[in-house]
Amino acid sequence: MNTAVDTTGTATGVTPLTYHSGFGNHFATQALPGALPQGRNSPQRCPYGLYAEQFSGTAFTAPRHANRRSWLYRIRPAALHGTFQRLEAGLFTSRFDETPASPNRLRWDPAPIPREPTDFIAGVHTVAGSGSPETQTGCGIHWYVANRSMRGRFFYDADGELLIVPQQGRLRLATELGVIEVQPQEIALIPRGLRFCVELLDDAVRGYLCENFGAPLRLPELGPIGSNGLANPRDFQTPAAWYEDREGEFELVAKFAGQLWSAPIDHSPLDVVAWHGNNAPYKYDLRRFNTIGSISYDHPDPSIFVVLQSLSDTPGVAALDFVIFPPRWLAMQDTFRPPWFHRNIASEFMGLIHGVYDAKAEGFAPGGASLHNCMSAHGPDAATFAKAARADTSQPLHVTDTMAFMFETRTLIRPTRFALETRQLQRDYDRCWQGLRSNFDPQRIEAIPR
Repeated sequence: MNTAVDTTGTATGVTPLTYHSGFGNHFATQALPGALPQGRNSPQRCPYGLYAEQFSGTAFTAPRHANRRSWLYRIRPAALHGTFQRLEAGLFTSRFDETPASPNRLRWDPAPIPREPTDFIAGVHTVAGSGSPETQTGCGIHWYVANRSMRGRFFYDADGELLIVPQQGRLRLATELGVIEVQPQEIALIPRGLRFCVELLDDAVRGYLCENFGAPLRLPELGPIGSNGLANPRDFQTPAAWYEDREGEFELVAKFAGQLWSAPIDHSPLDVVAWHGNNAPYKYDLRRFNTIGSISYDHPDPSIFVVLQSLSDTPGVAALDFVIFPPRWLAMQDTFRPPWFHRNIASEFMGLIHGVYDAKAEGFAPGGASLHNCMSAHGPDAATFAKAARADTSQPLHVTDTMAFMFETRTLIRPTRFALETRQLQRDYDRCWQGLRSNFDPQRIEAIPR
């Protein structure tokens, strides 16, 4: 049994939390013995008087290897709630057409923690995005800041699955399918449409959200790397069944077609006593990522750092990649070791969770972000280039005390009006490259002194 239930039937906590291991596995879990029906998904009468309900994450006819669905056995069906009314969405939006797209490179300071009581949903600020929920393409990129747990309020996102990347403070995600606790340098994923509540385990929290409108995120293929490496499936953790049987005056908030909606609900929707399937939330510790790199010269493309990806209709091209730059050894000789200067067909939104990013020594703080759109030239700043060009590459370098990430997409990422007007926008970002002077000397092959 994974839940402590008081005399009123209300779940009072989960200690310790229980997780199942594996990515995309078919799990079977129950918080009460015998709650899972045997031999069929939808019996005439479910154990304990529960309701059977299917929770689909893909089309019914999706290929077996890509099909995601779970069967839930709950105290009340999810259909039991009042009529939705439009809410003022504030800064949480899917409008990416407010400003013209620009080739300018952008960078932001960390979002401030609010002074007024602010829960997770109220603290979501949309920074950029592409595509739309209606066409199920693209993504929304957001900051979140909060200093209060969600009280009497539950949320689900019908527009896309939510990848949560904490940067400051710990979160307790109480979902229909179990409880996840996540901290900085871990990530959590909430499937499209799953209802949940966010409780704060610290006084204030801050982080990043990627709202994936397209195909569900999955592990990338490994190709020549072989059968092991990058994010290993066993390190992903899905919660065991947990429930609460609680009545009262609550609010169910939905994000649908880019808008927020609110409906009254007279009970907690987190009342799933048992479930089985593979459409479920999970967490992953980024520090377990098995980094791959060169041990001779040069370094491979940043695709070696992909943790998760959403596939597009084009073979070999992801609609969205989640990429990290963790601590690692650099052993390449006679090689410029930081990320090289480049122009990319993809657009890159980058954040820093911890420490210092090795290509930007100054100005890129934990909690901050940058946006380099398609074919906008970028790379190390002048100070990083000067240092790396003179480094002794006969010795390996241990890059420590860092954890950066990137949301990368084949589509243009459009910043919102909020992102272009906020005080956090660094108006002088372009200056970090202005110190890159010409070293060209036709009289010398090696123009940069070591």
